[in-house]
Formats: sequence, structure tokens, C-alpha cells
Amino acid sequence: MPDGKEQYRVAIVGAGGIAGHRHMPAIRAQDDRIEVVAAVDVDSDRAAAFAAEWGIPDSYTDLDTMLAAARPDLAIICTPPAAHRAGVEACLAAGAWVWCEKPPVLSLSEYDALAALEREGGPYVGYVFQHRFGSAARTLRAQIADGTLGRPLVGVCHTLWYRDHAYFEVPWRGKWETEGGGPTMGHGIHQMDLMLSLLGDWREIRALMGTLDRSVETEDVSLAAVQFESGALVSVVNSVLSPREESYLRFDFTDATVEVSHLYGYGNSNWKWTPRKGVAEDVASGWLPADDVDSSHTAQLTDYLGSLDRGERPAASGADGRRSMELITALYQSAITGQPVRRHELTPGNPFYGHLDGGGRYQPDGTEMAR
Repeated sequence: MPDGKEQYRVAIVGAGGIAGHRHMPAIRAQDDRIEVVAAVDVDSDRAAAFAAEWGIPDSYTDLDTMLAAARPDLAIICTPPAAHRAGVEACLAAGAWVWCEKPPVLSLSEYDALAALEREGGPYVGYVFQHRFGSAARTLRAQIADGTLGRPLVGVCHTLWYRDHAYFEVPWRGKWETEGGGPTMGHGIHQMDLMLSLLGDWREIRALMGTLDRSVETEDVSLAAVQFESGALVSVVNSVLSPREESYLRFDFTDATVEVSHLYGYGNSNWKWTPRKGVAEDVASGWLPADDVDSSHTAQLTDYLGSLDRGERPAASGADGRRSMELITALYQSAITGQPVRRHELTPGNPFYGHLDGGGRYQPDGTEMAR
């Protein structure tokens, strides 16, 4: 192995589509660094079939049994959201680092409970927010940090996706207790995390949401206006009702506009830097990314393994990973109460801290929304 790099024993927890379609290809790109030693799923047939498909030596139906027998260095949690907390708790207790699919958990209280189980130097739990890790986002993040493009002023963060009625026939979808929320929580979280990783901390949010067309307990669309600590103002839209699907982010700085339009992942070709009039062409040409790395589970896993090598907290964990949960919590609180929410209000005494619907305060028909 290269100096400072080790090989790690990895377990897959949850043998559904996301594990096979995204995580295993990312792992295969790191074959020299990862040995997948076990797969776990409550469905024994699915666990066995997944293990056979990917050449994994052992499959289990019980997480604790697997942890004791296989002793993985890293566990990748690919279960439905309601099972994330228990899975992460068990893995951390067994001494395994964790990479957990989004959404992290179902509330800020659950997030903080897991953070309290981490130890200095590891094990840590990081969360899957792969859009931060493409080369274009990394380039823009550095430009914002050093002021290359001027101050951030105006932004757009829109997740306009489409999920038909059949999508919500899966029992855990569209329910507060099992999915944690609607498209704000389960879909738009990716673009919002990318936005937050670029613009930093927010100050205040004002939001609306509705259940317009899908038979769900949660919302199927939400809208928000967010003010950042920098003063920048951003429009946020999350929808599963949009036939022409698009993930679109735009940031207007004093010297440039930067945009990305994609759906589930981007490369450099999806991004555009537009200088303001008066910026020299040779200056603007130097803004483009020097390399071309797609946003992907592969890119984030590479970054995560580097943190594991060094015994350091990975990106998209701890306070950094909490940002998206904070914004989502406040968006729901503002939409349900009809009041603006400031970030400092998200404390344990707040009813939305423990339940994203405020403990049952949201009704899909809007008749009992607290105002």
C-alpha cells in the first residue's frame, strides 16, 4: 500500500438499491484499499443474493452478530432512514467508523445523540453528501474562501424532481416517523448541503410548504427564503411534482455568476462561470477547475478514506454534517408555524428539535397548521 494508506475491512448494512447502484461501484474503485467482509439485511434472501452478486464472503440478518463476527473497520449504512440511528449506534459501539446514507437521522436530537457517542480520533460517523466533492464545487469553495469572485449576494438552490404516486407505495416513504419528512428531507437535502458547504452558516429562514398532489403525510413541495451570515439571500425550492426534472444552483457574487444544472450528479461541463462586465478575460479564464472529478459516492469515499488514514474527522460529519439538518428543521418549523426561524433557536427546548413536524403539528390539508 502507498505510505500512510491502509486496507480496511468494510461491511454493507442494508442490501437495497443504493448499496448496489452507488456504494459497491464506489468500493470497487478502491479495490486496493477495501475488503468487503460482510453484508447485512433483515431479509436473509436479499442479503445472501447481494453477497453472492458482489463476491462478499458472509451475509447476516442481525447487525450485532455481524459486528462481533466480522469486526469491520468501516460500516456503510444503506438502510431506510428510520433505521439509521440504531445502526450507527451499534457500529460506533463496536469501534467501527461509519459512513451513513442521507438523510442522516430523523431529527436534530437524534443527530446530537449520535455525535455524543463519537470519540476523539474515531470512530466517527460521516454522512453521504457526495455533491460537495466534485472538482467544480471544490474549486468554487476555494474561490469563495479567498474572495476571488467577490462577496456572495444572491443565490438559488432548486431541487425540482418528479416522483409518481407509485413511488410512495413503499411503506416507509412519505411518513414523518419513518422518512423524517418529504422532498425537503429526502431529496433536496443534497443540493442544500452543497449550498451550505459553499456559503457557510445561515442566519434566518422564512418558508412555506404544501401537500398538493401526493398521498403522503409530509409535504410534497416546499419553498424558502434564507439569509446567510454573510448577508447573502437565497431562494430554496424542493419538489417531487416537477415533470421536467432539474437540480439547479446559482450564486451571484460581486464579480461573477456561477451556475450548475444537473440531475443526480455533475461534472465540470454542468457548471458555468460568467464574469461581470469589466472583468478581464484572462482573469475569468483562470477561474475554471484545473481537474475534472464528478460528484459521486466514489469521490466522497476517496475523501473519507483519507480521513480514516489520518484518524481525523471526515467532512460531512459533526458540526459540518449537522448544517443540513439544521436548515431542514428550521424550514419545517417556519412553514408549519408561519414564523421566521433563526438558527440559534434550534435548541432542545424547541418542539421541532425532536420531531421535524413539531410533534404532529402538520396536517397535509393545512387545516391544523399552527399559526
